[in-house]
Formats: sequence, structure tokens, C-alpha cells
Amino acid sequence: MLNWLGMKTHEAQLVLRNACVITLEPARPHAGAVAIREGRIIAVGDAPVVEAVTGSGTRTLDLAGATVVPGFNDAHCHLLGLVQGLLSVDVSSAGSIPELQGLLRRWAEMVVPGQWIVATGYDDYQLKEGRHPHRRDLDQAAPVHPVRLLHRTGHAWVLNSAALDRMNIRIDTEEPSGGLMERDMDTGEPNGVLFGMADFLRERLPPLGEAELREGVRRASNAFLGAGITSIQDTSQASGLEQWRLFQGLKSDGIFAPRLSMMVGFTSLDLLAQEAHATVSLEADTPHLWGVKIVLDEATGRLNPSSEELKFQVARVHALGIPVAIHAVEREAVEAVASVLEHVLQAYPRPHQHRIEHCAECPPPLQQRLARLGVTVVTQPPFIYYRGDKYLSHASPEVLPYLYPTGSLLRAGLRVAGSSDAPVVPFSPLTGICAAVTRRTESGGVVAPGEAVTPEQALALYTTGAAHAAGERERKGSISPGKLADLTVLSADPTAVPPEEIGDIRVTMTILGGKVT
Repeated sequence: MLNWLGMKTHEAQLVLRNACVITLEPARPHAGAVAIREGRIIAVGDAPVVEAVTGSGTRTLDLAGATVVPGFNDAHCHLLGLVQGLLSVDVSSAGSIPELQGLLRRWAEMVVPGQWIVATGYDDYQLKEGRHPHRRDLDQAAPVHPVRLLHRTGHAWVLNSAALDRMNIRIDTEEPSGGLMERDMDTGEPNGVLFGMADFLRERLPPLGEAELREGVRRASNAFLGAGITSIQDTSQASGLEQWRLFQGLKSDGIFAPRLSMMVGFTSLDLLAQEAHATVSLEADTPHLWGVKIVLDEATGRLNPSSEELKFQVARVHALGIPVAIHAVEREAVEAVASVLEHVLQAYPRPHQHRIEHCAECPPPLQQRLARLGVTVVTQPPFIYYRGDKYLSHASPEVLPYLYPTGSLLRAGLRVAGSSDAPVVPFSPLTGICAAVTRRTESGGVVAPGEAVTPEQALALYTTGAAHAAGERERKGSISPGKLADLTVLSADPTAVPPEEIGDIRVTMTILGGKVT
């Protein structure tokens, strides 16, 4: 059908031809072409299918056999933490405390005395000394600068003497609830190593300047697109109204391109309850308020929050019909979450979209409990690659067979999504997909090989699984008419190459809302 200008009424604006399209739609898993109009997919099939919507105004790209998959979606990362890392000293390469000191010393020579130095990425297991660096170690490298050093996991910090003084942390300073401050055995003086004290530190640290923040966000945006990531889910417990407004501004100014959904902490539940439905538009490319993040940890040797407090928080969120995402790593924490959800869902039966983040230690009986609860597990396949050697050398024989058990979680019937937890590890989905399939570490070791999944299942973790985890399965995650035209073009088919080569596949094009970015 033609309109009065002689153009087809539903003419595609962009057509991808001669492609290997992996749709992630069971009814039509493969196709050769995709047609796009106004940011949406309007046709998927072979050449004759898209020819019907191709006209004089259509831009056509011949992909010469390249593979097209749904745009990757990182279901668990920390945008502002990543930005901070991009603007910080990267000490992840340090294999000893002297090497770490050398990196800090070189940076200190370029920074005005008294200015903060932020360093990220150290790992005590990677250091030859097998311990966290202490305040005196950092003092030797940067005696006239306040230094804060962030652990690779994001859950431990080291401050030097100048930083402790700036933040008023002294021998009589009490740890906040759930926090732990290492102290000198003889004097009781803090040695600079802090655990579980993110909120305490955040209240006392200087924020990034606006220009610095915007530059960091721009870098992060480009890096995500370069990795084929078209959507991310920010899972920072510290987020609230301030971060919500910040993300809205960054999106409206065009500084951050990928689609963004954001969680808030429990203390910001009122924001979510009042504004979520008013501010979320499935059509507009605006940040999407999704749910409440609760961190359940054992930094002090006991669960924080307690089981009773967790039960109260989850019940309150659930009663409002809002999803909750609970950080739980160790088996004891995952069991506590299962018990709380069993109680809450029995007391207040209603549909839900609750999630468990990480779920690293989860043997089969616990998997079955989670499956009965209908929760989604958001896991981190790249941890197997980047941290697997540490797991092999330190995890107990009882834990190792079911560590990050992606395969058995899927076999148990659970919905599972993939993510990076960036900046904890790099956010390459292809590295995560390769690790989920091979279970190989950086050095070539293998972690829990029985938990390997197929390439198709691994690809689904970062597409359909991640979209489901954010409550957006109806508009993204697969390639079918009506869905958002968020696509990633790859140099090879991850379901066809040898599994160990998946991580070497290149992202050759990222399409966001029908536009080649």
C-alpha cells in the first residue's frame, strides 16, 4: 500500500539483510533479515518478508553473514561505582603491596598535595602477601594525600592516615551497624581496613565534581555500547531521589545512551511507591524505576540485617506490589532469603517479580526451594573467568561443585539472568557467555564443570533472562515484531564457534532504538 507521496505506508527506515539473526524466539529461532521503523522491529524473516516493507526511503545494510542478536542487557551493575573506577587509579594489576605502592606513588607525583587519590581494583588474594594493605602501606606511597583504596569486590576499603583523619575515624570511633573496622592488636587503633561501611563512608566523602561526573558517565556509555550492551540495570542499594534525578538528567542530556533501570534502597521505598508509575514510560527512553535493593551480608560474622528485620523489609515492599532484589552470596544468606520469602509469600499471597542477586552458594535442595518460590536469580558468569582461580584454591570441597550453579538453576526451572556486577569485573557479555559455557578461569582451570550451559542458554542470560529480571520481557530481550530495535551485531555466531572461542568474538555494531550507535 502506498501513501499520497508514493511511499509504502509502513516503510522500514532501516533493514539489516544477509544476516544470521538469532531471535531468541522459540517459534522462529533464526532469520536472515530484520526491518526497523521508529525504534521498533516491524518485520523479521528472510528477504521476501522484509522486501514488503522496503521502499525508496529505506536504509539497507548488508551484513555479509554477520550474526545479529538482541542487544545485550547487564542485569546487575553499579553505574556510579563504574564511573568512579574509570576516573580512578587502577591497581588491579598489582601482584604485591610494593607494586601497589608504586602505582599509587606515581599517581601522587601528578596530584596536588592534599587532593584525594582514589584507587580501585585491588584483591588481597592476588597480592603476594596474602593480606589487605594497611594504612601505613598507603602512607609510604602517598604521605601527603588522603587515599581511599577500593577492593575488587566493592565491599572493602583501605584508607591511609590522611584519609582517616579527614573522615574523623579514630581509636574511639564506633563501627556502624553491620560494619567492621580492623584494628591494631596492640593499640586498638584502626589500621585503615574497613568492611561493610559503604553508607558510613559515602556520607563523609567528597562527591565527584559535575564536569568530572559527566565525563565519566560519557566514557561508561561509550564502553557499554562498544560491548554491545543496550540496557543496564543499576542495582545500587544507596540510590534514592538524588540518584534518580541525576540519572534522569544524564539521560535527557544524551550523556548516557543505553537504556537504564534503577533500584533504590529500602530507605527510599516511599520514592518508589509514589513516583514509579508516574515516571516510567515504556515508550520514552527514560530511566525506569524498578524495585528495592536489600543487601544481606555477613561482614561481621552474623547476618545483617537480621532475619526479623529482613522479614519486615521484604513484607513491606511486597505488600506494595513492588519487586525486591536481595543480595545474598553465601549459602546461609541464600537460605535466610528463602525462609523469609516463604513466610512473606504465604502470609501475603500475590504475584511478584522478586530476585536474588548473586546466589553463589546454592546446592540442589536450596535450588528447589527457590524454584517453588518463583524467584529470579541474577548471577555473574564472568566471575568464573576473572575470579575462578581464587575459587579453585580457596573454596571448600562442599561449596565448589555448586558455585554459581547456572546450569542446575536452569534445570530446576528458575529464571536466571546474567550480569557483571561492574565495576567488580569488566562488563563484556561475551566473556560472561564464554564462561557460562566453558566454566574456564583465566589460567585455564575449570570451576564446577557440571554447571556449564549451552551457548543458547548463555546468550539468553544476557537477553531474555535479563529483560525478564527487569520486568521488561514484553518489549525487549528477543527479536520479534513490536519489540524495541535494540540489536548487537557480532563477528561470529556464539552458538556455532568452538565454545572456547566465544570470548574472542567481536562486537561490530550496536543498534539502539533503530539507530546505529
